[in-house]
Amino acid sequence: MGGGRKNSDKKGMPLGNLTSQFFANVYLNELDKFVKHKLKGKYYIRYVDDFVLLHKSKEQLTKWRKEIEIFLKEKLKLELHLDKSRIINLSRGVDFVGFRNFYHFKLLRKRNIKNMKRKILLFNEGKISHDKFFEIFQGWSAYAKWGNTENTINSLFRNLK
Repeated sequence: MGGGRKNSDKKGMPLGNLTSQFFANVYLNELDKFVKHKLKGKYYIRYVDDFVLLHKSKEQLTKWRKEIEIFLKEKLKLELHLDKSRIINLSRGVDFVGFRNFYHFKLLRKRNIKNMKRKILLFNEGKISHDKFFEIFQGWSAYAKWGNTENTINSLFRNLK
């Protein structure tokens, strides 16, 4: 499935649309069952239309990828996004739901940190009210805490004036 932005080939879902997220979860429930029960994928995670499937064997992942492609095409009339679908070594980390995920830890994507730095700058310049910034920072830090980010959050907090 596509990334959801409007594009010329009319593929994908609108980002952030709760209805799209709901229907993606309902529709892709069949994929979840296929991966878990047919392929016996033990380490499978899906969030809306993004998923990660982990295994120690590259050969097994290659086989599963082909089976998933066939399942999606025949049963759900969908295609894997070729630019985003890849088999990698987890030691390099994998981008998933805003984090760079490794074996034993996960870090925020640099873009997420950069966006918060931009909000801090706007706050420090008086372009965002205290209440609005507090709301933004509170939500962002609650999300960021799902990763190994204590030092990052503390460092950003020290930049507040």
